[in-house]
Parts: sequence; C-alpha cells; structure tokens
Amino acid sequence: MPVLRIGTRGSRLALVQAQWVADRLLELSPGLEVVLEVIDSKPVLKAGDPGLGDGIFVKEIQNALLEGKVDVGIHSLKDLPTAPVEGLKVAAIPMRADAREALVGSTLEGLPRRARVGTSSPRRTAQLRHLRPDLVVVPLAGNIPTRIEKVARGDYDAAMLAAAGLHRLGIEPDDVIPIHLALPAPGQGALAVEVRSDAPQVAELAGRLHHEATADEVEAERAVLSKLGGGCMLPVSAYGLSDAEILILEARVISSDGGVQIKHIVRGRATDRLALAEEVARNLIEQGAREMLGLDA
Repeated sequence: MPVLRIGTRGSRLALVQAQWVADRLLELSPGLEVVLEVIDSKPVLKAGDPGLGDGIFVKEIQNALLEGKVDVGIHSLKDLPTAPVEGLKVAAIPMRADAREALVGSTLEGLPRRARVGTSSPRRTAQLRHLRPDLVVVPLAGNIPTRIEKVARGDYDAAMLAAAGLHRLGIEPDDVIPIHLALPAPGQGALAVEVRSDAPQVAELAGRLHHEATADEVEAERAVLSKLGGGCMLPVSAYGLSDAEILILEARVISSDGGVQIKHIVRGRATDRLALAEEVARNLIEQGAREMLGLDA
C-alpha cells in the first residue's frame, strides 16, 4: 500500500479528526504514507434548511470512496446514517471521546431568564427547553469557530455544542452538562473509519484502531434509533456505558416544546446489546415516541 488516501470534509474539526486517525495509523504502521484529501461537501445554508437531510455530512465522502478517489473516509459517527451503504463498511470505531453536551458563553445555571441560546439541533433544542423553559432557544448554524464567534460578539448568550468537538479543537467549554441531565445523540463523541468492502488490506489496517467497548456502546445507541424508524437526524438521545461485559443503555425522546420527556433504561450483557436496544425502542414506542417524533403522522 504505497499511499493511504483519507477523505475528510474541509472544516477545522473534520481535519483535526482525520489527522488524529492518520497519526494513529502512522504509529501502528511507521512505513505508511498518509495523505488527507479534502472532499467538497454540499453547503449547509442555515439551521432548519430542508437540505439538512439524513447523512448530509457524509454522502460526498462516501461517494469519493465508492469512486476510488480515497481509500478511507472519516466521519463523526453521530452523522452517519444507521442504514449501511452497499459497497462500504465501517472498519473501525476508535475509543470514544467525551460524549457529553457543553455550553460556550455561560454555564447552564448562570444563564438569566430569556437568555438566547443557539443550536442547530432539534434534539438539543428540546433538551434546553426541558431543562430551562425560561430560555429562548434560537437557530445557530455554522462550524464550531463560527458559532463561538457569534456568541463572543453578543449575538447569542450561549451556544450548545458537543464537548468532544470543542476538546478536539482545544477549546475549553464554559460548562459541560452531566449525562443524567442531557443525554447525547447516538454515537456522539465517536468516530467512524469507513472503507470499501472490497479493500481487505485497508480494512485490516484501519481495524487496528477499533475499540470494542466503544463499538458495543454506540452500536446499541444507534440500534435504538434504527428501531424507532428514523435516521441520524431524528431528535433521539441515547447513551450506552459498557465495561466489556455489562451494558447500561438509556434513551430519551423529548417533545419539541420540551414539555414532555419519555425515557427508558436497561441493563444487561454487552453481547445482548441489540436485544437491549430493541427493548428500549419498544418501550419508548409504547410510551408514544413515534407520535412525538412525527413518524406516525
């Protein structure tokens, strides 16, 4: 393998994540030559735009993989649709970073009434409205530095972002929200290393980065999402915690106005993670999750 071409989006965070993977692969294979290939992705105009569809952040990289332009694609796992793409496979899920939600600009408790908090996520919007009904949650689009800049110049009092993305960029959040208050998106904080199905040598190399406990956790989280019948943009929160033998899995759905929250938590063997996910999804459906999510409309 003379050169390994890693496909990535061009944002600062995407480049940092791709470089992290490249560095780990070079540590494992010192003679390897790795090149980052920036893949143009379709522009996202604003939060709430119809273009914000399932897999919007990964499709161009997947197309580049299928066309043989790159050998490896790096994704934030929470952006990867739960349905597999023919001809591609996830060869590795490295150890997950901090899965929690974070705030820049203020702490959650320190925000005054009617403070403007920005987010592009319907899930985070519902969470904020549930935790602090007195806040004004407003759309906030753009990459992480852009969002932080908007907070810094006073357009927003705070912004809610993934702690993992901030940490990877070397940015210290003003508040990290405990898991029991704000459950993350399925797969949040984890990366997916995707390859072509017909490239066993690349898959074997990438597979050296695989972290089994993380993979068990995020597989269960994403299975809940899949069994609810939605894609990666569905406003569902899920979090699994595994010690390699026992898995604790929780998922929540909150109404868009934050007024109603349903949740379910299970504990069982990590090897039974898909059955545990099915149990969680079934319980949420019985509590009305599909109606809350507009899937039975």
